[in-house]
Amino acid sequence: MLLRAAPRRHRDAALSLVTAMTRSSLRGWLWVHKWSSLVCTLFLLLICITGAPLVFRDELAAFLDDGTAYAEVPDGTPNASVDGLVAASLRMYPGQAILSIFIDDDEPKIVVYMAQSWEQFSADRRAAHWIRFDAHTGEVLKQSKPFDADGPIFLDTMLRLHRDLFAGLSGELFMGAMALLFVTAVVSGIAVYGPFMRRLDFGTIRSASSRRLKWLDIHNLVGVVILAWMLVVGVTGVINELSTPLFLLWQQTDVKAMLDGMHDSKVPQPSALSSPQAALDKVAQAFPERGVTSVVFPGSPFGTPYHYVIWTKGKEPLVSRLFSPVLVDAASGRLVAEVAMPWYLRALELSRPLHFGDYGGLPLKVIWLLLDLATIAVLGSGLYLWRARHAVPVGPAPGGGAAAKGAAK
Repeated sequence: MLLRAAPRRHRDAALSLVTAMTRSSLRGWLWVHKWSSLVCTLFLLLICITGAPLVFRDELAAFLDDGTAYAEVPDGTPNASVDGLVAASLRMYPGQAILSIFIDDDEPKIVVYMAQSWEQFSADRRAAHWIRFDAHTGEVLKQSKPFDADGPIFLDTMLRLHRDLFAGLSGELFMGAMALLFVTAVVSGIAVYGPFMRRLDFGTIRSASSRRLKWLDIHNLVGVVILAWMLVVGVTGVINELSTPLFLLWQQTDVKAMLDGMHDSKVPQPSALSSPQAALDKVAQAFPERGVTSVVFPGSPFGTPYHYVIWTKGKEPLVSRLFSPVLVDAASGRLVAEVAMPWYLRALELSRPLHFGDYGGLPLKVIWLLLDLATIAVLGSGLYLWRARHAVPVGPAPGGGAAAKGAAK
């Protein structure tokens, strides 16, 4: 009898230990889920609310735009020469510096960015302004005031709130930390949801029970349905908030190493710059599989003192979000090199369309909006459950009392 009883006691002890470990682990996950959710909820609500119009920023920008309409031209009409647009910009603002030129591949527009000087722009980037030209006719369609004097613009305000709370780099890092807490809340929610729903059918809403228990079931159901989307948007949000330090890292490592061998080069004066249009043509000829998106002039903190930095991207859908810079000597017009992009900037480039859902046209944007609204519902219901936890006691769930109480945060 003693020989048979001993193994049974051992098994019972082992089961008790496993149960205790499981409950301890569940309590740990509940604690992580509750506090990671509570800390980031209000900021995530702000991110979701400001993110909704940003999903449709192209459509809203077109609707709110009061500039002159594009000219109607026959198909295949070539773009106006960039050299001519640079000359026109300098006639309009003599003595100012050309910062960069953006060439849109979705609309027939070319935008020239300017400032009083590179020194002023480096000290305060809001001092820049832009001129929008019709890409085919070269006609001026619209101009901006300096960004610090143009007044608040709806989409710019939404973007700043979404990205950095008007706090610059420190705001970006803070919002990145909130996004990381959101990812933590989602992952811990997965760990909590399994034990909680062990004895309930998927999608069960216990509406006959208390109001708080019903909202708990809705909170869990909506959260698990949009789980994958929340993880994608949360992780890509963290990556996007690191864009400034990642580009600074690239400039201080790869770009600096490349420029160290050019200290003997002479910095060209604005009057001695070669033709930017010729530089564009040379890059297009050397890389026919790519399209040109912008030209950064020498002197930019985002470029080099000696080169035009011509940004290119793939023409096919799979590579249309992958950008690569090409250096052209600004004095001689000689193509110098293509600059390799490190893996962390490639990850950043791929994360942006996934975050905003702007790679599949209007139908995907509508889906992104609906998922964004569902996330607001999850965040709001979680906040309600936390506030109401003492007002209405929640009885034991079929999966276990500890899980039912804790999963409500």
